[in-house]
Amino acid sequence: MKTQSAKDILVLGSTGKTGSRVAAGLQQLGYPVRMGSRKADIPFEWNDPNTWPAVVQNTPAVYITFQPDLSVPGADEAIAAFAQVAVAAGVEKLVLLSGRGEPEAQRCEEMVIQSGADWTIVRASWFMQNFTESHLLEPVQAGFVALPVQAVGEPFIDADDIAAVAIAALTDDKHSQQIYEVTGPRLLTFEEAVQEIAAASGNPIHYQQISIEAYTAQLESYGVPQEYISLLGYLFTQVMDGRNASVTHDVERALGRKAKDFSEFVQQAFSVPA
Repeated sequence: MKTQSAKDILVLGSTGKTGSRVAAGLQQLGYPVRMGSRKADIPFEWNDPNTWPAVVQNTPAVYITFQPDLSVPGADEAIAAFAQVAVAAGVEKLVLLSGRGEPEAQRCEEMVIQSGADWTIVRASWFMQNFTESHLLEPVQAGFVALPVQAVGEPFIDADDIAAVAIAALTDDKHSQQIYEVTGPRLLTFEEAVQEIAAASGNPIHYQQISIEAYTAQLESYGVPQEYISLLGYLFTQVMDGRNASVTHDVERALGRKAKDFSEFVQQAFSVPA
C-alpha cells in the first residue's frame, strides 16, 4: 500500500455512516486522521465556507461526503467551491462519496474530476445500514414499514464495503481516476429486505406500499425536517424507479473480494443468539 503522506487525511462527515467507518479504518491501519465535523477540533460545516480553509491545511487527501445529499440544489456549486479551496491549499487527492442513479450527484462528481486534484469517485447504491442506523430502524423495530417505493430491486450495499473502497482510494494511487459504482451482489425489493430482517430477528414485520402523499404526511407528523422529507421523496419516487436494478462487481474490482450479501448483514445485525 502506498501512503500519500504522513500528514493527516481529512474525513468529512466523520460522524456519519461511511465517514465514521473511513476514519476508524484509516486509524486502524496507522494513518493519522483529521475529523471533519462541526464539533471537531478544527470545525467544518458545509453551510459555512469560512470553516473550509483551516480544515484543509496540511492534508494530502480528503474523503468528501456532502450533507444532506448531493441531489439537493446548490450541492454542485458547494462541491466545486470546496474543491477549489482544497486544491489551493495543496490537497492532492479527493475521494467523493456519490449516489447511484442521481444526475445531480454526477454533476458534483464532475466538479471533483475537473478540480485539478487526483480523484476517485465511489458511487454507492442504497445503504444496508439505513435499516439499522437511520430512518428505517424505528419502523423495523415497531414491526410496520410503510414506504412509497415500487416493487423494484435494489442492490443494497454494506457501508463497511463503501468505507473499504474509500480507504483504498485514499491510500493507494492505483485507484486514481476511477469511478467505482459499488453495489451489493443481489437485488432485493424493500419488501423482500424487510422480510429477511423479520426472519432473522424472529419478529414479524408488516410491509406496506403507500402513496408519497401518505408518506409525507407520516413524516410531517413525526416532526421530520422538510428538507429531509423532500430528499426522501425524491429518492423513493424518482431514483427508485428501476434505474438501479442491476448489480456491479466494482467492490471486487477495487478490493479483490466480493461485496457483502444482505443476508450476511442481516444475520449480524438482527439474528437472535441461540
